[in-house]
Amino acid sequence: MTNHALTTDAIGSGGGAGGAEVIADGNGDRERLARAGLSRVVEPGDLAALKAFDGMPALEIWDRLREKSSGLERWSTRLAEVDPQRDLERAAAAGARFVIPGDDEWPDEVEILAEAGQLTRRAGVPFGLWVRGRANLRHALKRSVALVGARACSSYGEHVAAELAAGLADSGVTVVSGGAFGIDAAAHRGALAVSGTTIAVLACGVDVSYPKRNSALLSRIVEEGLVVAELPPGCSPTKLRFLARNRLIAATTQGTVVIEAAIRSGALNTAGWAEQCGRAVLAVPGPVTSRMSAGSHLLVRERNAVLATSVADIIEAVSPYGAGLTQLPRAPQSLTDTLDADLQRTLDAVPVLHPAPATRIAVTAGLDLPTTQQSLEALTALALITQTPTGWRLPSPPEPS
Repeated sequence: MTNHALTTDAIGSGGGAGGAEVIADGNGDRERLARAGLSRVVEPGDLAALKAFDGMPALEIWDRLREKSSGLERWSTRLAEVDPQRDLERAAAAGARFVIPGDDEWPDEVEILAEAGQLTRRAGVPFGLWVRGRANLRHALKRSVALVGARACSSYGEHVAAELAAGLADSGVTVVSGGAFGIDAAAHRGALAVSGTTIAVLACGVDVSYPKRNSALLSRIVEEGLVVAELPPGCSPTKLRFLARNRLIAATTQGTVVIEAAIRSGALNTAGWAEQCGRAVLAVPGPVTSRMSAGSHLLVRERNAVLATSVADIIEAVSPYGAGLTQLPRAPQSLTDTLDADLQRTLDAVPVLHPAPATRIAVTAGLDLPTTQQSLEALTALALITQTPTGWRLPSPPEPS
């Protein structure tokens, strides 16, 4: 493969919006080129690559592939079509940059994938992240929540996703999702509706609009948030790439909220990654008759997911212990809630329509007559009962207006 001259413009360092200037000592540039090349040669989360390259620095992996070392043919044969310099230039032309470990913009949260094990034949920390948009990726992810769910969602799920996303964004939380139809799109739109920050993590290149009908949404996310991918520019999505993408959504956020998911669902895969990364997992309840809520209910019943019914529930679950605590919902306290036992027993014995004397009320309440008499007087003073010439009864309900 031909060596290209390295320039700071072409390298596109991940220093934030527009990228930070690369120190032209050769090593930083070589590292970035190597990782960019590996992001095209090695499939995201490839277990075989993880085993073959275990413990090797990115530069050593890249050099060994270029030397066509024995046992690495699975990847070295792909080098003929790989040009990392061209990928970096293509990304820059699309307004994107390549962020690698050591950059100011690199999110430390993703490093948990080195210890999170494997799921659905995927694992490991990405060689780098292709990022498109003005925001700083690391800063945006410091307080973030993933909202994921069914593509073929119901109107209920779409409404809940948009409302939760808007509430989280209003609270300064970045909303992360996958840019797909259904719950993903509703979550992104909800955050954008309140001028919040949202990040779409794709299973293709950051310059590829997938699905096509979400092109306008993805363009808006680029303008007001970030689009992120593990794959270099021009790459198309595949089933395994979606599964690999899910690990990034789970690892980079403080928690994952599942809003509508069938029993077999990519959203449950993301929840599984969140569990393995030690992140909070939450699920929004839905109708028990809905197939699209069966996966959410399964998470609560079998996998100890936190039931999420509000923004406050989510913030509490993803906050440090002792922070973001919420009060349990309670009905407003009424006057009768403050009554002592004797007053309550007397009130319960007062008839609704026909007044009764104190003696009959005492028998019904199971109290002696003096206690009943005192209680009736107290209840009358509180306007909870009405005294008539023939006894006491509950007050008449107000006439409808």
